[in-house]
Amino acid sequence: MSNEMFERGLAIRKDVLGAEFVEKSFAAADDFNMPMQELTTEYCWGWVWGREDLPRKTRSMLNLAMISALNRPHELKMHVKGALKNGVSRAEIREVFLQVAIYCGIPAGVDCFRIAREAFNEVDAQAKPAAGD
Repeated sequence: MSNEMFERGLAIRKDVLGAEFVEKSFAAADDFNMPMQELTTEYCWGWVWGREDLPRKTRSMLNLAMISALNRPHELKMHVKGALKNGVSRAEIREVFLQVAIYCGIPAGVDCFRIAREAFNEVDAQAKPAAGD
């Protein structure tokens, strides 16, 4: 697949989620799920994330709240990391998840905080230089 919207989406997706993650997603795709990778990249990341009326930081905060409400932990962890790349602070992420706890329930909020802590730990571990560096 090659078109302008797909290419825009691919660039944004790699910028937010990390090129390694996106490339692994495409490498793992087969005939069955490749259309989903293409749909997600073109429409989600190209058409919507590529719009300029909301900054990426705002889109990330909205995603955190919606994904939390939908109870999608794998997606939430990935988007916590993306939110950090988009300039959302840990304090702002905390506030989003407090809001989730009120409107979606305390168990949802507890899960969000647990998942965010896992994501923070992974981001922090990647940021530390390897021994001998």
